[in-house]
Amino acid sequence: MPDLHLGLVGVGRIGAMHAANIVATPGVGTLTLTDAVPAQARAVAAALPGDGAGVVVADDVEALLRSGIDGLVVAAGTAAHPELIRAGVEAGVPVLCEKPVAPDVARSLPVLEHLAARGGVVRIAHQRRHDPGYREAKRAFDAGELGWLHAVRAVTCDVTPPAVEFIATSGGLFRDCSVHDFDVLRWITGREVVQVYARGSNNGDPQIGRVGDVDSALAVCTLDDGTLAVVTASRYNGAGHDVRLELQGSRGTVVVGMDEALAARSAEPGVTFPAGPPHTTFAERFAAAYRAEVAAFVDLVNGVDGDLCLPQDAVAASRIADAAQESLLTGAPVAVPPAAVLVG
Repeated sequence: MPDLHLGLVGVGRIGAMHAANIVATPGVGTLTLTDAVPAQARAVAAALPGDGAGVVVADDVEALLRSGIDGLVVAAGTAAHPELIRAGVEAGVPVLCEKPVAPDVARSLPVLEHLAARGGVVRIAHQRRHDPGYREAKRAFDAGELGWLHAVRAVTCDVTPPAVEFIATSGGLFRDCSVHDFDVLRWITGREVVQVYARGSNNGDPQIGRVGDVDSALAVCTLDDGTLAVVTASRYNGAGHDVRLELQGSRGTVVVGMDEALAARSAEPGVTFPAGPPHTTFAERFAAAYRAEVAAFVDLVNGVDGDLCLPQDAVAASRIADAAQESLLTGAPVAVPPAAVLVG
């Protein structure tokens, strides 16, 4: 097939990483990128390696959409996601948008309705679906090697928190971080979360609490078959960037993230695992997953669908995060509305 021309909107931290992965992906001939800050777009373009796809900087989104792109990657701020998704659909090209679909579920639903009416090809970037460990965990579960699950434990811990200014607009720790765990819970088990009970604490920067968030949190999720899953998150994990998933079943157990970069040490005498060093950022931990995600989008543009997250599945994960946030604020368990209403 001829080399593709992809567009990229937004070249902040994640967008710049996407740009580097796009130009290095076989099958991509041209990348046109743009950003609300033109100087940032030019700086990212200049820093890309010269032996990959050709790179063009567009003045704005409209110019990018007129440039003849075959597919659009959206890595702009969350508030801009609905408008940019619609713009890509109206331009008639497949869209890969960073999570979430919109700042909240209420604003996501009109986007889903628009996609259903227009028949748009849109996927949401939940990169853990492309991580080798998570994929192996799903394969083992689907193959029956674990039996029925009696416990699921998911962990997402950053080394240090992002800027308080970001936290103030992030929607909270569950929506910002744990939504990835909520997505893989549904993706791997094939079950729905029907109830969430959440707690949180603030033992780090008091400014995080003053902007309405917590720096550590736990959510107990009840799945529709009665299975219990515990999802934990923290902004402060000095041992390293720690992302794990443990599936304990009646026949076997698998753990995602238990490699030589595990951000922990054994307390048992003579045990030297893991050798380290630990990961320090999500970009490092999921480098392979982000590359595979871009490759899957290239396949999608070429007409070959894969495991990229559907918009309604992304909104279903956000709905769980909303329930966790509500439980955190009220101190009571919260029922999660059925995800089936998002599919139509």
